[in-house]
Amino acid sequence: MNNQLSAMLSAWQENRNSTEWVLGTVYRTEGSAYRKAGAMMLINGHGQQFGLLSGGCLEADIIRNARKAMLTGRPVMLTYDGNDEDDLSFKLGVGCGGTVHIMLQPVSAENDLGLSDLHSALTRRQGGLYFQKINAVEGYFQTGEIHANPPAHIENRIDGDWLVTPISSEPHILVVGGGIDARPVIGIAHTMGWKTTLVDPRPANARPEHFPQADMILRTIDQDLAVYVRDQRVDAVILMAHSVGIDANALGVLCDTPIRHLSALGPRHRFADVLERAGLTRNDLAFDISSPAGLDIGGQLPESIALSMLSGIHHALFKQRAAPAMAQAAE
Repeated sequence: MNNQLSAMLSAWQENRNSTEWVLGTVYRTEGSAYRKAGAMMLINGHGQQFGLLSGGCLEADIIRNARKAMLTGRPVMLTYDGNDEDDLSFKLGVGCGGTVHIMLQPVSAENDLGLSDLHSALTRRQGGLYFQKINAVEGYFQTGEIHANPPAHIENRIDGDWLVTPISSEPHILVVGGGIDARPVIGIAHTMGWKTTLVDPRPANARPEHFPQADMILRTIDQDLAVYVRDQRVDAVILMAHSVGIDANALGVLCDTPIRHLSALGPRHRFADVLERAGLTRNDLAFDISSPAGLDIGGQLPESIALSMLSGIHHALFKQRAAPAMAQAAE
């Protein structure tokens, strides 16, 4: 299972009444830390964990302390100081060197901390704000649009301190073109927990047996595709059909949809041909465009190019600094 919040909550929802559960959350960090405030994991009564609060070095101790929260029905507060030689995290060899503050909250049928609402929203690919009262068994979720991926923060209220975590659904990418080089794109995206849709009108391409990890395979590029992109909240598109006609048709259908990013495989002059065939200019497109697609990691094989393109999309969606686009060979 991947570590996306939606996958964690699905595991909880499926087995919520069969065992005890604890929600673990990083609510504050000082210095370097593997995960930042707002990171969550779920632990059940069988000792199973879903998600990570560190690089794996603290999880055994977190799971041990989660049992205390299950038995008492009260929160357990943990602090791991990587600079203190007497601290457990130092003895475990935690390499980040910072301090991590973690809250373990028991989850029950009577008080699910708003996780049901959070799960329902993510199932609909909706975001919002998740509120957790620090050192208490209280939590709730409010649906709303989240922009620019703001960090979690602590809100000081009359009744105590609350951790406020912005929540967004995992990225959803649409890959236009189901050739051999699309296979690692779908595979790597699936490993990251992203939702993937593949579209290709050619019967020999995008065959289900070659793309078992794709969430959806479509066969037509028309206005129904535009409706799908809107309804399913597609975030980014990759044009990689190796056909100017198919790519141009897709671009013409998708030009007015609310996608945030488009990556076009191939050199810049090829995307210029796609634009011309579609009767469009860059000024007609409101979304971010990467042509050539991806970050310059020096890759040549399909797997490396897939990693490059997905890295570029990750950068575009999460707005982190990265290297400029890679120059790809002419098709």
